[in-house]
Amino acid sequence: MTQTPQSEPTDYKPVSFSQTVLTELMIPAYSNFGGKIHGGILLSLMDKVAYVCAAKHAGNYCVTASIDTVNFLEPVEVGELVSLMASINYVGNTSLVVGIRVISENVKTNTIKHTNTCYFTMVAKDEKNVTVQVPGLILENHDQVRRFIEAKSRKDIRRSYNKELEQVSIPEKDEQCMALLAGERCKLA
Repeated sequence: MTQTPQSEPTDYKPVSFSQTVLTELMIPAYSNFGGKIHGGILLSLMDKVAYVCAAKHAGNYCVTASIDTVNFLEPVEVGELVSLMASINYVGNTSLVVGIRVISENVKTNTIKHTNTCYFTMVAKDEKNVTVQVPGLILENHDQVRRFIEAKSRKDIRRSYNKELEQVSIPEKDEQCMALLAGERCKLA
């Protein structure tokens, strides 16, 4: 039976049901010109773990709709073991917000560092590529309640930001443009 976005969710799943950890050794082929692990490699791994976590909760195929706030806090080195811990922070009607915490471990020194935090919004789809409603979320502890409220707040802030950005207009007159560019690190050719 396919659920439609208009129907009520038939079930709820606890956050713990879909929590996912992906661990991978960082090899030289993953490094950038600076000798650190390329940010794109980490983003690809984040996308994978977000998919698994979201699909497990939704019970359907999920696609990445947006990535919110990817913070690169520490560089990741070749030879480190990277673990990406994902959990559902928020569910909407057809979308889920997956929070991801990334840590790297130097296996020689046992030093662990928090390298990334990010939030992926995933949308559930059926076999016909139609969005479907996701199960509700059972919050099992205070941290999960906090994460749910924070995700809802980020969603509200993003909606407000997008509305404000739509109101931005470029002045027609060169003098007005020059006034807006004054003090910025740019110049007109």
